[in-house]
Amino acid sequence: MPEQTRLTPEMLVPRIGEYLIKKGKLTEEDLEKALTYQRQQVSNGNSRLLGETLVDLGLIERSDLDATVTEQILRLRGALQAANRNLERRVKERTAELQEALHRLNELAQLKANFISNISHELRTPLTHMKGYIELLVTGSLGPLTEDQAHALQVSQHSTNRLESLIDDLIMFSMASRGELTIKQEPTEIMTLSEICVKSAQQKAESRGVTVHIAADEDLPLVQIDPQKMSWVISQLLDNGIKFTPAGGMVVVNLRKDSDKLVNVSIVDTGIGIPPERMKEVFEPFHQLDGSSTRRYGGTGLGLSLIQEIIEAHGSIIDVKSVEGRGTTVKFPLLISASD
Repeated sequence: MPEQTRLTPEMLVPRIGEYLIKKGKLTEEDLEKALTYQRQQVSNGNSRLLGETLVDLGLIERSDLDATVTEQILRLRGALQAANRNLERRVKERTAELQEALHRLNELAQLKANFISNISHELRTPLTHMKGYIELLVTGSLGPLTEDQAHALQVSQHSTNRLESLIDDLIMFSMASRGELTIKQEPTEIMTLSEICVKSAQQKAESRGVTVHIAADEDLPLVQIDPQKMSWVISQLLDNGIKFTPAGGMVVVNLRKDSDKLVNVSIVDTGIGIPPERMKEVFEPFHQLDGSSTRRYGGTGLGLSLIQEIIEAHGSIIDVKSVEGRGTTVKFPLLISASD
């Protein structure tokens, strides 16, 4: 059985033979002689370090070997300390650069949020006037209309409603970006709230040949939510489901009591689904999976980003599961009201 090598300081020192030649303590011929002897010993099962071999052959003194090893260890330690100091300096510099970059990004984000908020509020004022006059025209308050004029005004009314919805989304996003999104929770009948959302979505669903309905447990308890914000969340999820579901498909709002503390809400569609490698992108604001100029589906790309903000502000978490070509499920739990 080969002799076990004893741990010595020499093991920490690389290329000791070359260093001894450089210091004038050893000749190249002596080094070659020692290396040949060392190889012979290894082949016989006796592992020996070069320094020990040099001492055994009488080619250097033990004191010279110890001094050389000590000197090299000190040099290596000094080089390591210098490298550490250099690394610490570079880490500090890089950290400062990253902090500065983060500060600039925060400033840009704040400027963007302020810009979006200001523009959105400025757009809302003329839009209100447009909606008012279109409503007067549609109802005939400003005189009779031909069939073509009535149809044109209905299209205009639909477009102004859509524009108002987009502006509201932008305002809500700017509030969330500035940390001003307030949640006023109160005991709420989630079934009633969902029914109102589904009823509002029926016209769009019918125009696309998509069915929308609710599947719920009986006697659902009250949940602790902000009714206005949660209504917006469910309406947005229904709108998304309808938008991405082909004719003949369906969108279902599922309401299930999960425990004594939670009610699970899930919106399930049979739409086009989301590729798994692109799932994370759906939560990015102002991002569309189809960003081309010829994209089929409209919208600002704010939907799921804002939905996530609102759900998390309720102390909940959103879960999205999707199978490409088969549909998407968006699920989140809501806390049952203590007063129920």
